[in-house]
Amino acid sequence: MSETEATGVTDDSASATAVAADATEHKAIGVVDSVEEAIGGAEKWVDDFQRTVKESTDSAIRSARSLRENSTSQFRSIQDFIPHALTQYKTYENAFFSKVTEELTYAKEHPAATAGIGLAAALVLMRGPRRFLLRNTLGRFQSEEAQFLRAEKHVQELNMSVDLMKKESKKLLERSALAEKDMKRGLSELMDSGNNIHRLAKSVHKVECEATEIHAIFCHYYIRSQLTQTLEFAVDLMDGLRQIPGREAIKLRAEVASMTSVLRQKRIALNKIIMRMSELGVPV
Repeated sequence: MSETEATGVTDDSASATAVAADATEHKAIGVVDSVEEAIGGAEKWVDDFQRTVKESTDSAIRSARSLRENSTSQFRSIQDFIPHALTQYKTYENAFFSKVTEELTYAKEHPAATAGIGLAAALVLMRGPRRFLLRNTLGRFQSEEAQFLRAEKHVQELNMSVDLMKKESKKLLERSALAEKDMKRGLSELMDSGNNIHRLAKSVHKVECEATEIHAIFCHYYIRSQLTQTLEFAVDLMDGLRQIPGREAIKLRAEVASMTSVLRQKRIALNKIIMRMSELGVPV
């Protein structure tokens, strides 16, 4: 390589290095500017936030002060208004009672006028006199056509009421006829039930008498059979005890003999009762 070529290569590399250095410097400057802008924006946002917080705090404090002042003023106005209201109430109350007292005094002093006013008020409040007065006062100012229309309307209402009453009366008559039929049928059923109950009572009484007789006969026969069995058992027991020697057997024989005598007496009494029943006509 010659000296000239070497020099050219050196110049080119130097210029490239210079360009790269300039680019690096511009890039670094741009980064620094961006960082500074970001820092400035953050500082501005912090200042705005602090200012907003301060303004909100001041506004809240002012609102609280105004609310307290307003409530205090309203409370004072209410305190000032209460005596005035009490004074007005007492004034109206005194005026009302004085007026009532004056009217009562006037009524006491003028009984005829009071009676006339009371009678007029009663006539006005009563429906019949009020309608009579309205018809003879305000009714005279109405035209004949209006009176005719009003009378026709009343006639129509009366006809409707009469038709409705006829329908209701017809329904009531039908219902009363049905109720009468039901009552007659119920009365006949009740009489039949009474007759059936009477016959049933007779049948029950007859059956009860028969059952009583049957029960008595059964009881007598049952008792007599039991007595017969007991006597037979006692006789067998006596026969067995006679075969056993000893004092205990003698005592037992004596007890069995006394029981046997009692049972025989009961049997004789039962036979007498059965004979009496046979004499009375009860089949035994």
